Amino acid sequence: MKLMTALVNVALNLSINQDNTQRQYEAERNKMVGKRANEKLELLLQRRKELQENQDEIENMMNSIFKGIFVHRYRDAIAEIRAICIEEIGVWMKMYSDAFLNDSYLKYVGWTLHDRQGEVRLKCLKALQNLYTNRELFPKLELFTNRFKDRIVSMTLDKEYDVAVEAIRLVTLILQGSEDALSNEDCENVYHLVYSAHRPVAVAAGEFLHRKLFSRHDPQAEEALAKRRGRSSPNGNLIRMLVLFFLESELHEHAAYLVDSLWESSQELLKDWECMTELLLEEPVQGEEVLSDRQESALIELTICTIRQAAEAHPPVGRGTGKRVLTAKERKTQIDDKNKLTEHFIMALPMLLSKYQTDAEKVANLLQIPQYFDLDVYSAGRMEKHLDALLKQIKFVVEKHTDTEVLEACSKTYSILCSEEYTIMNRVDIGRSQLIDELAERFNHSVEELLQAGEEADDDDIYNVLSTLKKLTAFHNAHDLTRWDLFGNCYRLLRTGIEQGSMPEQIAVQALQCSHYSILWQLVKITEGAPSKDDLLALRRVVKSFLAVCQQCLSNVNTPVKEQAFMLLCDLLMIFSHQLTTGSREGLQPLVFNPDSSLQNELLNFILDHVFIDQDDENQSIEGDEEDEANKIEALHKRRNLLAAFSKLIIYDIVDMPAAADIFKHYMKLFNELIQDQGPNLDRTSSHVSGIKELARRFALTFGLDQIKTREAVATLHKDGIEFAFKYQNPKGPEYPPPNLAFLEVLCEFSSKLLRQDKKTVHSYLEKFMTEQMMERREDIWLPLISYRNSLLTGGDEDRMSITSGSSSSKAGSIRSKKGRPPLHKKRIEEESVESSWMMRNDTLQTPGALQTPQLTSTVLRENPRQAAEHLPEQNSEPGSESDYVHNPQMQMSWLGQQKMEDVNRKERTAVNYMKARSGGVRQTVRGLMEDDAEPIFEDVMMSSRGQLEDMSEEFEDTMVIDLPPSRNRRERAELRPDFFDSAAMIEDESVRMNSCVPLCSFNVKYLHMNTFSTPLQVVSKLCIL
Repeated sequence: MKLMTALVNVALNLSINQDNTQRQYEAERNKMVGKRANEKLELLLQRRKELQENQDEIENMMNSIFKGIFVHRYRDAIAEIRAICIEEIGVWMKMYSDAFLNDSYLKYVGWTLHDRQGEVRLKCLKALQNLYTNRELFPKLELFTNRFKDRIVSMTLDKEYDVAVEAIRLVTLILQGSEDALSNEDCENVYHLVYSAHRPVAVAAGEFLHRKLFSRHDPQAEEALAKRRGRSSPNGNLIRMLVLFFLESELHEHAAYLVDSLWESSQELLKDWECMTELLLEEPVQGEEVLSDRQESALIELTICTIRQAAEAHPPVGRGTGKRVLTAKERKTQIDDKNKLTEHFIMALPMLLSKYQTDAEKVANLLQIPQYFDLDVYSAGRMEKHLDALLKQIKFVVEKHTDTEVLEACSKTYSILCSEEYTIMNRVDIGRSQLIDELAERFNHSVEELLQAGEEADDDDIYNVLSTLKKLTAFHNAHDLTRWDLFGNCYRLLRTGIEQGSMPEQIAVQALQCSHYSILWQLVKITEGAPSKDDLLALRRVVKSFLAVCQQCLSNVNTPVKEQAFMLLCDLLMIFSHQLTTGSREGLQPLVFNPDSSLQNELLNFILDHVFIDQDDENQSIEGDEEDEANKIEALHKRRNLLAAFSKLIIYDIVDMPAAADIFKHYMKLFNELIQDQGPNLDRTSSHVSGIKELARRFALTFGLDQIKTREAVATLHKDGIEFAFKYQNPKGPEYPPPNLAFLEVLCEFSSKLLRQDKKTVHSYLEKFMTEQMMERREDIWLPLISYRNSLLTGGDEDRMSITSGSSSSKAGSIRSKKGRPPLHKKRIEEESVESSWMMRNDTLQTPGALQTPQLTSTVLRENPRQAAEHLPEQNSEPGSESDYVHNPQMQMSWLGQQKMEDVNRKERTAVNYMKARSGGVRQTVRGLMEDDAEPIFEDVMMSSRGQLEDMSEEFEDTMVIDLPPSRNRRERAELRPDFFDSAAMIEDESVRMNSCVPLCSFNVKYLHMNTFSTPLQVVSKLCIL
């Protein structure tokens, strides 16, 4: 292709020279006869002829290369070759557009837009971008645009983000060249991408939106309209258009994403805060449409987002990988923007609050602006009067509103303005203290009236207490109000509610929250200072009394009160736990609280009663309504928060460990329900099954990377899971799968946590539950069993041997069919591998233990097998070997060890019988081959004794692996060097294996209490906590 590009360059130069020669010839021929130079004409004719001949020759070469190479390679099987072809044809069309920019060549690029490789599609788009950048080429691209426009627009949603970005840029170039080329539907497909979570896609879509909506205004008309309205900026209509677009997109919670998408292309418009403020503050004028209430809310929201983007100079949450380091230029721009917005909104914000002080949503948004101020401007610019105006408006807002969001915004604003690093702190602190004094006095008075009225309290008494308590609670969250002693009256309200049972739930919830904040602020004072013993005891009494109240509230009839008490109990138990004394804070030991058994049981029962419930039971009133769906999602989040709060107590060892088992056992509930509804024939694609598998996958991750540490526990999990899957037989007959067989698909998620040798043991244990019919079934209903078996066999791929079972030849054939057909000269060796050789070698080399691994030798074929078998019982096994476990009943034997011992005993008996039955002729033949130093190879052995070995493999269930010594040849020594992870390379004697293998470590799993769990996931739950 590069050769073709060079030829195209030569052809282009020839064409240019030919055109120049033709012009010179025409100019010379048009001269008068007397002034005409005939010799020059002949030279020009000769040169033109030579250039034409060269041109024809080059074109013939290009046609040969194009038809002989490009036409076949642009659809090559290798994506890199296809990408090169498309990249080069794009160069040809741009370089020599007269010859290549036509439909005969463009069609190849258009067809390749459908390529399945993102790399090739990306090259197509970049090649087209180079063409659409040149406005002069648009007429030649018109037919191509009409033919492939739909495909290009659809590529804006490409799964490869790089391709999607380039597709959007190409659509933008098409829009710049011809606005009529794209329909409204095409544009709408690109518009919504400004809300994409992938920032490059969103920025490219923002550029398209800017070109389409914000680049067609008439500057003179806009300036004339601004002068008539007395505005300082002509961007009023553009901002209105932005607001309308935001409202029509119906994604009101993503204003920050919209602003971030347009920030690079429309930054001047988005930073026009003067125009935004004028639109919000201007009075309606006859003949001109004013902003509606909905449009005003949207404009305020967009304004806040532009302020945040300018002040923080980084994308919103969800876009980008985090805060990046700003360059010096970006940092300077950020400082300038922050000063600009501060100077403007210091004066404009009080007026905006005054206009919208009755609208809770607008006020809550406007009160976010001060957190982006440079507060030094107040004192540096002598703008204290504007600060007083702001504090006055905030005080009015606090008095008029009881909405929690508004009150929290006011509290946060006071907290920001009261920062000690600014000189305005004293002025703001005075205003805040005056406000709290009024609220505290009103609260104390209203509480006395409410308690005196008792059950005769009217709505006004309840409202007065609730409104002031809400405001004080919101301020107590961010401010230290302990000097007003709000805990006393809150505790009185709670005790009265418990004793009389008539306290409104909202008052109880707010009193609990306010008391919680009071305790936390007292703890902050103690930890920051040098507390006396009396201070510690006083706080302990307060915490103890509040915990008792919260525990009593768990039995309240009102669900919000119970949930609030539960969350506060969990938080306080976490805060005042044993971790409070860490970090040289031993003096805080009197404040440590350990929940007693009764409190732990109440917390656990609350979780069981309020978290592990059917979500449909909570929402039986309305079905299919969007509001009901939103309520279900909110209820789900609330239940998750409750469960997370209690789980933290378990993780940090504040609540006893057995509580975890009672929680995790409910994760089996869904599986049992599915089994009851559908039996073993589950819909494997359903969300319920996917949820169970996802839960199992996350449980498997908790085992970590140390497989040795969790070896016994994982093996026990598989053992219990297999037993659970085959626990019940199908009443329809043995040809139908067991009802719990589908659990094996869940168990597949834990197969990767098994060691390679343990996979073989688990597989052998699985086969004990399987029948011949199960091995041969391949229907979809048996897929869980097939998938689980395959997950256990994946570890044998590295061994270059088939893992076969000695129980049935049909089983061996089934397993080998999954692993593919081996080469002919190695087939018999792979079929003759036995379970004992694979298992014993891995036990010897990979099982952890304190014993030294014995040296491996290969003598089984050099000695008399009968003598070797006779000496087997007489050999002394090493201390801690498996024979010690068999003969010593006092030693603890793990399940894995028991399974291994059963296999070893069976293999020992089979090997002895096999050695006795073996013919001497075959033994002498193989022995001669082994003792021959002339580079013995597996293929030679298999070819020389293939017939005899085939006969013997059919006669015996268990066969023997023939291992050869490495050759003296250096190359052979390197190739046949023992690989401790490859069973085919291991060289050892059957007798040595049986007597010198190190046993599996018996892990102490007494803390798992396996016998107390009825399902495998309960075992996992206990293990996850450990």
